[in-house]
Amino acid sequence: MKPPSVRPRARRVLDRSLLVLGTGALATGLGALTLAPGVSSASSHREAPLIAGDPRADNTDVYAFTSPDRSDTVTLVANWIPFEEPNGGPNFYAFADDARYHIKIDNTGDGRPDVTYTWCFRNIVRDAANQFLYNTGPVRTIDDPNLNFRQVYDLTVTENGRARTLLKDAPVAPSRVGPASMPDYKRLRDQAVRDVPGGAKAFAGQADDPFFADLRVFDLLYGGNLSETGQDTLAGYNVNSVALQIPKKALALRGNPARNPVVGIWSTTERQGAAVTDSRAKDKSAAPGWRQVSRLGNPLVNEVVVPLQYKDAFNALSPDQDRTVQPVVDKVYDPILPKVIQQVYGIPAPKTPRDDLAEIYLTGICKACGPIKADLNAHSLNRDANPRQIVPAEELRLNITVPPTAKPQRLGVLAGDLAGFPNGRRLTDDVIDISLQAVEGAAQTGVLVPALKDGDKVNANDVGFGSVFPYLALPHTKAVNSPRTGTQRSSVLHPDSAAALGGVGALLLGAGGFRVWRRRATTA
Repeated sequence: MKPPSVRPRARRVLDRSLLVLGTGALATGLGALTLAPGVSSASSHREAPLIAGDPRADNTDVYAFTSPDRSDTVTLVANWIPFEEPNGGPNFYAFADDARYHIKIDNTGDGRPDVTYTWCFRNIVRDAANQFLYNTGPVRTIDDPNLNFRQVYDLTVTENGRARTLLKDAPVAPSRVGPASMPDYKRLRDQAVRDVPGGAKAFAGQADDPFFADLRVFDLLYGGNLSETGQDTLAGYNVNSVALQIPKKALALRGNPARNPVVGIWSTTERQGAAVTDSRAKDKSAAPGWRQVSRLGNPLVNEVVVPLQYKDAFNALSPDQDRTVQPVVDKVYDPILPKVIQQVYGIPAPKTPRDDLAEIYLTGICKACGPIKADLNAHSLNRDANPRQIVPAEELRLNITVPPTAKPQRLGVLAGDLAGFPNGRRLTDDVIDISLQAVEGAAQTGVLVPALKDGDKVNANDVGFGSVFPYLALPHTKAVNSPRTGTQRSSVLHPDSAAALGGVGALLLGAGGFRVWRRRATTA
């Protein structure tokens, strides 16, 4: 009788190891999925019930400003997919390939887009049959073969009903997996910046979320006693961004920024076949086709001005329809927030109607528009605009002839810096503190409300911005709950990571079980 060889014993050890590791990983993954807390829903990003369930379509912010290093151009930035946890693999963050993303420009003041830039994305997977990884090795170039999943996009511009393709199959900067996978991410990001015919530049890809705020504002206005302030809720999270740097003459009415300096900007998302029903419509049936499901111009309007029952409908509206929704218009002239502040903090709400807020959000600021005595960014300042066609519409308005400020003030116009919000919006503008002061009447009186002068005590982004296009900070790689952010590392896995771990466990368990079955069948 031959003694048992060493190799069968090694195989038994390997089989047991696979079973033990697989069982452990699967149990850990399933346990984490069971115990993991849900993703936070308290955010200024997830502003309406329906869009909160569709993050790839969810506009989070829009920025528009004169480019600080190319003053003959305007930079437009729009972001989607709120609260991207950097380690959320193995399927990281992609633009929807079944949606259309737009940035729209109104240079006549009629609330309708005169120039529309549109991004359509397409997925490319090198090996879907034999790989589950985002990348199979270090990624050093934008077209590196180790990048298993990538996206490209077409960029078009539509004017006067005619669409032109500006870029075809332009590369998207990938999600930043980590230093081992992408040792020089800045190089990848730079390779995703493309020149566009006509002197423009374009970028699409992942970036740090530039919005900074303490979102505990929704916990009864910072805890009811201003105790819940000073923590940037968005710190450490990423978003997906598109950015354009466009010559001013391409945006201005009749191509003449000197005569027509004011443009209105907003972004939208469309999905095919999705319908957000207007509750006022008699016909509830929704015809197939592209439907607007998200919209964003000024920050915080849908979050803190529009009543809950109209938020989804607001996301489906074009700005030229805003004036027809009387309940929403009423909340601009008689907003909810000052009354809540009076109730919580005893600060008297300004008298209504709030013509100053109507200037900021609906008409733009001009001496003839309302109580804010300045000619800044109303469409009526465009000499070639037809006054009879100008309507109140919620848009982010920018006077593109205002030069960039050498030392931007975070409070923008309230601090005498006319290049900042609400004249457009820069990445560094503190829109939470500005909006809080504005609803308390500071734009009209020119005096900050002393009791709220500290705002949320988050005065800048957690990381600095770039000095050249696209200006956005590089995406984060460390987990949001890592010690880097000052919070304790969670003992519970993120749901995406837990699912991945559970999948690996199932594979190991299956492999071990198969090997045991085959060995027993062979020896039987």
